[in-house]
Amino acid sequence: MKHWKETGELLSRAVRLAEAGGRAALATVVRIEGSSYRRPGAKFLVEEEGATAGGVSGGCLEADVSEVALQVIRSGESRVLRYETGGDDASVFGLGLGCNGTIEILVAPATTRGAIEASREILDLLSGDEAFAMSTPLRGEGAGRAAAHGPGASVPQATNDLFVETLTPPPALVVFGAGDDAIPLCSFAAEAGFRVTVVDHRPAALTQERFSRAFRLVSRRPAEGTTGLHVGPRAFAVVKTHGFAQDREWVRLLLAAGVPYVGLLGPRARGAKILSQIGADAAGRVFTPVGLDLGAEGPEQVSIAIVAELLAVRSSREPVSLREKEGAIHAG
Repeated sequence: MKHWKETGELLSRAVRLAEAGGRAALATVVRIEGSSYRRPGAKFLVEEEGATAGGVSGGCLEADVSEVALQVIRSGESRVLRYETGGDDASVFGLGLGCNGTIEILVAPATTRGAIEASREILDLLSGDEAFAMSTPLRGEGAGRAAAHGPGASVPQATNDLFVETLTPPPALVVFGAGDDAIPLCSFAAEAGFRVTVVDHRPAALTQERFSRAFRLVSRRPAEGTTGLHVGPRAFAVVKTHGFAQDREWVRLLLAAGVPYVGLLGPRARGAKILSQIGADAAGRVFTPVGLDLGAEGPEQVSIAIVAELLAVRSSREPVSLREKEGAIHAG
């Protein structure tokens, strides 16, 4: 779910850099076997002056990829790198790696005229709400230059010489209530890959300065309904207006709209009272108190607990410590 956001941020950065006369290369994970911290489609931008953004691993490959990226910037020729890592911390390219997997990474010029033309087309699709595909030759003519395939277009089959990735719009999270405790929730959720909308009726609280990571800010009271909020079976919602009546009415509207996850801030008894008053039998969809039991204290830690629960619900995972998981920790 991070790929939509990451791709947009890195391509936008490359376009701005090219417009200023700078140069960069883009590294993309194109194939993995076994365990890997990042999945195919993860991206890492390396600028000529050394600045970087994004990532293709948990930090163990970026230094080496950066060196190769600088060579690609100078030569203008794409390269495919292959890293084989093992549980015995075997050294690969002078690096001590122990991820126990194989990773192939395409490193391609990102600021040539052709690359920027492709990036602008992809950015246009990323501004919408529909899934689309990108295909990138790994070798031969046109190696490293991505082509976009818009909604409904024919998509070529992936091969050893052609990387194909599908980008799906990020899940929507609608936060009802623009109090101070909603600021870290909006920030952490956006960073995790959610497209966050914040809803409140108070102009002083609902500002871009307070919610700089929000996708949308909507001034709304429950009496005005949910039209235009894009809440439905694919959305997530957290209700935290700190007003009992407002929370109750937002929960009523969200359940009627079919939202599968309605997080409700506050004690369990308060949540039970709200459900009793609206006559809702929605124990499976209302998460109250919202968030995982992490021993959280304060708005920042509570926000982390909420985002963790959102990720677990979205991936249909029962939250457990990774040390209890059998098999590759980053496998699907």
